[in-house]
Amino acid sequence: MNAFTFWSPTKVVFGADTAKLAGQEVKASGGTNVLVFYGMGSAEKSGVLDTVTKSLEEAGIKYACVGGVQINPLVEFATKAVEDYKGKGIDFILGVGGGSVIDTAKAVAHGLANPETPLWDFWTLKVELKKSLPVGSVLTIAAAGSETSMSAVLTNESLAMKRGLTTQLNRPKFAIMDPVLTYTLPPRHTACGVTDILMHTLDRYFAPDTDNAVTDEIAEALMRVILRYGKRAMEKPDDYKARSELMWAGSLSHNTLTGLGQTLDFAVHQLGHTLSGKYDIPHGESLSIAWPAWARYVYNHDIARFANYARKVWQIEDPDDNEAAQKGIKATEDYFRLINMPVTLTESIGESCKNDTAELADFCTFHKARTIGSFKTLDFNDIEKIFEMMI
Repeated sequence: MNAFTFWSPTKVVFGADTAKLAGQEVKASGGTNVLVFYGMGSAEKSGVLDTVTKSLEEAGIKYACVGGVQINPLVEFATKAVEDYKGKGIDFILGVGGGSVIDTAKAVAHGLANPETPLWDFWTLKVELKKSLPVGSVLTIAAAGSETSMSAVLTNESLAMKRGLTTQLNRPKFAIMDPVLTYTLPPRHTACGVTDILMHTLDRYFAPDTDNAVTDEIAEALMRVILRYGKRAMEKPDDYKARSELMWAGSLSHNTLTGLGQTLDFAVHQLGHTLSGKYDIPHGESLSIAWPAWARYVYNHDIARFANYARKVWQIEDPDDNEAAQKGIKATEDYFRLINMPVTLTESIGESCKNDTAELADFCTFHKARTIGSFKTLDFNDIEKIFEMMI
């Protein structure tokens, strides 16, 4: 095993009908005046927002609610919330929703703790984040893993750029996880979630240092579970077993467990963030588009690793490493198609993207100021070729 540090302090409250515990968890975390975030209306329609606010009232906790978080969380939205609520004694932020809502909650927590600093300065690393407010989550979508992760993404709409911020200050105090809340998700949201969960482990699995047997075995088992129950949840949305396995897999896939001892790659996420920033497509779709092109471009760099993925995750028995590797890539792409996810950019947005590859590569490299990836380091020319393969 390679050296690593593992720290996952988020308290997980898992099971049916747990949203009613939000008030007591906020109180136990020291919250007295809570700002609650939710999305575009599903939390209201499902009744989970009422359940949460009732629990806050029963716990004697003051609260205000802010809805309207979009599928790609915006720095402009978070900045306005900071402006609206700074100086009002908010001491806890609660996200009721999926990754976009929870990431927005994290951003506002950072902003209210540092009202003198523009939020985007933290995401561009212009200013180091040193303090924040505590955050909790009531998860309604199994996808991003933000409920237990140290990551948060924001999109700057004016710049058409999406960036992530990784810091231990992003770790929520608690995550309430009720699989029943995911029954009514539209199929597209479920499929995007399955893709995101899978990709959080794939972006750790394909690393330059892989002498970590326990980590690999955990990752491979988790991916098999995701594939099995992702398909089942698409076929039967109210299957508690499928929904519960996916929800827990989502947290484990992004709390660092599946990449311990390995150097993170996350090139596919960087490519995907570029697509979401430019075209405002859902995060999951950006990943199902980016992964097949990335995989075919880089697999020759370590054919044995891709062959191992094919054999351990897809049970492909071809003895030839090259053949097995290619079959594993195709099996992944076919699975995306099975759950109705796009695997090319034109499938997602049409023909208008064909002349955008140089601009996309420029955005992805921060105007040629960086490379991405660790499995294979990718420069501007590599990245442009991968974007061309996505078309």
